[in-house]
Amino acid sequence: MSRLDDQTRSQYRALGLSTVAFTVCFAVWTIFSIIGVALKDQLGLSETQFGLLIGTPVLTGSLVRIVLGIWTDRYGGRLVYTLTMLAAAVATSLLVFAQTYEQFLVAALGVGFAGGSFAVGVAYVSRFYPQSKQGTALGIFGVGNVGAAVTKFVAPFVMVAFGWQAVALGWAGALAVMAVVFWFTTEDDPVLIKRRKEGAPQRSFLAEFAPLRDVRVWRFGLYYFFSFGAFVALTLWLPRYLIGVYGFDIKMAGMIAAAYSIPASLFRAYGGTLSDKVGARLIMYWTFGVSAVVTLLLSLPAGLITPLLFIALVFVLGFFMSLGKAAVYKHIPTYYPDNVGAVGGLVGMIGGIGGFILPLLFGWLKDATGMWSSCFLALFVLVLVSLGLMHLAVRRMATRQGASQPA
Repeated sequence: MSRLDDQTRSQYRALGLSTVAFTVCFAVWTIFSIIGVALKDQLGLSETQFGLLIGTPVLTGSLVRIVLGIWTDRYGGRLVYTLTMLAAAVATSLLVFAQTYEQFLVAALGVGFAGGSFAVGVAYVSRFYPQSKQGTALGIFGVGNVGAAVTKFVAPFVMVAFGWQAVALGWAGALAVMAVVFWFTTEDDPVLIKRRKEGAPQRSFLAEFAPLRDVRVWRFGLYYFFSFGAFVALTLWLPRYLIGVYGFDIKMAGMIAAAYSIPASLFRAYGGTLSDKVGARLIMYWTFGVSAVVTLLLSLPAGLITPLLFIALVFVLGFFMSLGKAAVYKHIPTYYPDNVGAVGGLVGMIGGIGGFILPLLFGWLKDATGMWSSCFLALFVLVLVSLGLMHLAVRRMATRQGASQPA
């Protein structure tokens, strides 16, 4: 078999298994969007407390991304990915032993490690592909977001039949099995193998953080705060929203929320391909422009939006969010090839923090105003701010350096 064939097989294996692993991780990461509904009734939680519970795993998964990304750059994705999945599996299984709200919050912190796997996968997969194909590869990897839909389709039926504890144990077991499969079927990335053969010294830990001084990195983080953070927030919040506004039961609400998650995940691969072909900046303009219109419509009083129109609008929103998520990550291995873990981890951390803060904001706005649609008004403001800052940055760089520079 030729060297090219071996290289191609390695690429497919790394991308395929990383995507499957991320799908399982994402299913675990969003588990509270379903079992949280049962826990809300069991513990008598307010909307704000409910928002904190479903957002806590998102917080952990966000904060650990930069560290996990750097560890992946230094020690390789195969090792770090496996250990991350095992840690999250243990924490998820411990949910069944929690009794109080505070204990569930502590366990939820550990569940969040599943979300940190994104930074590991980005750094690991990108090293197998040339720059011209990284947008597509990372877009395909990001399809693992569909794990949220898996949870919303399957978990409600498991919970109704066997209780939320069965969901926690089942999802923990699936993640543990995936960790074992990943360890025994993947290989170290080419950069790590080359470094070991040459005996090259590790960079200092502080050197890993050097690119984070670039303001462009933080702009990417802002874009991801909406395109990913708002996606995660809505993935967690929609079941509760649909029950509260339209009176759906948990199974129907879960299925509709899953239907939102699917286009917001699967089309991420398409977004990566488009970013390779037409440029990530143009994709970001379309993402913010269409999202502004959709969130403005959804921010109207809930009674003015029929269930069918609501579902159609969130489908459109999810689709353009998926394009935006891919466009953001197209930039990172292109401009920071030696620091994908650190930069990708920081951007992912900021986006994930959005997934933590926004459900809290949604719950607080609902408690404070009594308006369910207030969550979409908040997203409308966020989109306008992101679009405005991006456009100002583009104009400023066009003036200084020419329009070909990245936003």
